[in-house]
Amino acid sequence: MQDQAFTDEFRTQFDLLMRLRRDVRRFRTDAVDEAVLTRCLDAFQLAPSVGLSEPWRVIRVESPAARTAALENFKAANDAALAGYSGDRAQLYSRLKLSGMQEAPVQLAVFCDDATDKGQGLGAGTMPEMRRYSVVSAVTLFWLALRAHGLGLGWVSILDPDRLARDLSVPEGWRLIGYFCVGWPEESSDTPELETLGWECRRGSLPVETR
Repeated sequence: MQDQAFTDEFRTQFDLLMRLRRDVRRFRTDAVDEAVLTRCLDAFQLAPSVGLSEPWRVIRVESPAARTAALENFKAANDAALAGYSGDRAQLYSRLKLSGMQEAPVQLAVFCDDATDKGQGLGAGTMPEMRRYSVVSAVTLFWLALRAHGLGLGWVSILDPDRLARDLSVPEGWRLIGYFCVGWPEESSDTPELETLGWECRRGSLPVETR
């Protein structure tokens, strides 16, 4: 395959795609076309991985029992997180919508298989966490692919990962990377919702240090 000469127009569109990526919490309940979802999931096969280990493991959470267990997990973890704040910050936290689990038509639990022998351990001897970083890289490509099709993704991190692993009956060596809600966002924005609501602000520029 020859090197692709990307145009300025492509780079502008790619920049827009990254700006509109956003972590989505507010979804419409419309179904997601299976062909589109499959095409977006193909992004995992294009992702880099340490030693070509491809350690990602994806579970589609569909049954009422599995979804209820995941939602109850989130609620318990969210209550515990709220208890860690006080005053105005606690009031603001209580108003945040931190999960689209009750609306998103597609829900995925993505794990890293830390015990995989694929890749023969190359590049993971001194930094075994590279397998998990590889999964995060794959998720990022999947995220951008979804957005390019008008879909949104919400990364739910307020969960007990061990409890979720038990509820989904995954193998012992799998470690949760993220629980993801996928669907059609209610609206698009280039500003993080947490910034809009006053929780935190983005840095204006990237601080780069020299040694």
